[in-house]
Parts: sequence; C-alpha cells; structure tokens
Amino acid sequence: MIRRRVAVSGDVQGVYFRDTCRVTADGLGVSGWVRNRPDRTVEAVFEGAEEAVESMVAWAHEGSPLSIVDRVEVFEEEPEGLTGFEIRPTPWRD
Repeated sequence: MIRRRVAVSGDVQGVYFRDTCRVTADGLGVSGWVRNRPDRTVEAVFEGAEEAVESMVAWAHEGSPLSIVDRVEVFEEEPEGLTGFEIRPTPWRD
C-alpha cells in the first residue's frame, strides 16, 4: 500500500473535479479524500495499491472533463489505513 497527496492548480473548482475524483477512486478501489482549498486549488489524498494510486495521480493531471489543470504537486506520505473515499468540506481561511 502507498499514499500520495496531490495539490492541483488551475480551473479545478466548480467543474465537478471532486465528484469525478471520488467516482474514479471508487472504481479503482483507492481510499482517501478530496477537498477544495480556499486558495482555489484542490487537494486530494490517495491510498491503496501502487498501480491504482499512480493511476489516480495520473488522473489528477487531467481532471474532470470541464477542468483545466495547470499544475500538480505530488507528495509521498506514509499510509494511514484509510477506508473509502470522501469529499471533505473546504477548510476555513485563517
């Protein structure tokens, strides 16, 4: 099992990015979460089998059909044993 966190920049909010991410992750058996950030980026965590997680990272570079992805930052992290995939609320600005 591996874990990757991605930060996706571009026109990625309000274009079904999060819901398409959830559906895609569910289809691949990837656990984790996705959320909009106050800075207009989208952040997601993917945990699961290496091939499936790498497929999600590749998907993040394309996004939903209506999104325009300009940049994807990928961070390797230690798996936490997440189960299921959820859309999380946007955190409040400080």
